[in-house]
Parts: sequence; structure tokens; C-alpha cells
Amino acid sequence: GPHVTNEIIREALHPYPDELHIVTKVGARRDAAGNWPHAREPHELVEQVHDNLRTLGLERLDVVNLRMGGVDAPEPGSIAPQVEALAALQQQGLIGHLGLSTVDAEQLAEARTIAPIVCVQNSYNVARREDDAMVDHTAAEGIAYVPYFPLGGFSPIQSGALDAVAERLGESRLSVALAWLLQRSPNMLLIPGTSSVEHLRANVAGAGITLPSDALAELDAIAAA
Repeated sequence: GPHVTNEIIREALHPYPDELHIVTKVGARRDAAGNWPHAREPHELVEQVHDNLRTLGLERLDVVNLRMGGVDAPEPGSIAPQVEALAALQQQGLIGHLGLSTVDAEQLAEARTIAPIVCVQNSYNVARREDDAMVDHTAAEGIAYVPYFPLGGFSPIQSGALDAVAERLGESRLSVALAWLLQRSPNMLLIPGTSSVEHLRANVAGAGITLPSDALAELDAIAAA
């Protein structure tokens, strides 16, 4: 869970260099079974921020992302009490910037009436394009868009189409999926997780590929398949 992760980060990187930005997420807790149940009552969020400050050995968290919604889709409804709780901590100087995760357009708009929002972290990829309007809107507003699940929710037909393009380009499917995201919009910020060197290579390769227009057209058509 975040505790262990924070301890590893602190051990590896403390004292932190000036150019290092640590981004934390609040709104869920790891339980004994390894699940992540919601923990997003305002008092729980305040507790999690203080917990992160303590375990990371920081006086201020650079960016805190408020995690709402389900596993991969937003749940409509007001998020004002949560954003207000974090905005108060920001006013106290404990948080630098606020981000949102798994939110819809109404929730982003509501949050922005309370405090500036620097990033939105939602489920989005070449096959799952429900957030197309959100990507464009955040780009226009100068807000970073951070897609998660770069290969999540593909049908077999969509998978086959991605594989065909990747094979033709001589790249891995993950590299191509990440390259598509980067070319989709200038505000795209990738956080591809990795537990293997091979994955890391694919992540790095994705950043270096410029997809030719015929490949882009094929990939753009995947969502409709």
C-alpha cells in the first residue's frame, strides 16, 4: 500500500532533489485483503494527506489527486465536500496542486469553482474513447490529462487491429498504444506502471515513435470496431 511505497520512496530518494515532484493519490485505502475500498469522507482525506506527509517526510505534497468514481468509470454526483477539504489543506500550505481522478465533466467544472485543478486522471485508450471530449476540454484549459489502463477493455477484434499495426511497425502493442496516446493531444501525460525491464523498454519506445498517418487512421478506427 501507500505506506510501504512511501517508505521505499523516502529511503531511495530522501533528501529529495528540487526537481523531483512526488504525486500522491487520496480517496481509497488498502484493506487486509489487498482491495482498495473507498475512503473519501472529508475527514478521511485530511487524514490521508497528513499520513502521506508523515511517511514521505515532507512538509508539503506537490500534487494530490482526489480519487472518485468506480474502478474505471466516474460516478455522477457532487464532489464539492471532498474538493473543499483538500482546498483547505492547500490554503494551509500542505498541498501544492490539486488533481482529480475518475471524474466526469460536471465534476471537473464543479471542482474548478472551488480551487484550480492541474490534472485529470481517467481511464482512456485507443479502444475506449468515452473521454474524447474530456481530453479536448482539458487541453483547451491547460490541464494535464493522465490516461490509465492504456490496454484496458479491448475486444478481441480491437486487440487484433492493434497487433496488426504494431507488427507492421515492428513495435510492441504497448509501445504503439502509448504512442497513440501521446499523439492524441499535447496535454497527455503518461504514467505507465512497470514491474519489468521489458515493459520499461516498451514505455520508452512508445515515447519515441511517431506514428505514420495510415497507422493513426487504422488505430483511430479501432474504437468503432
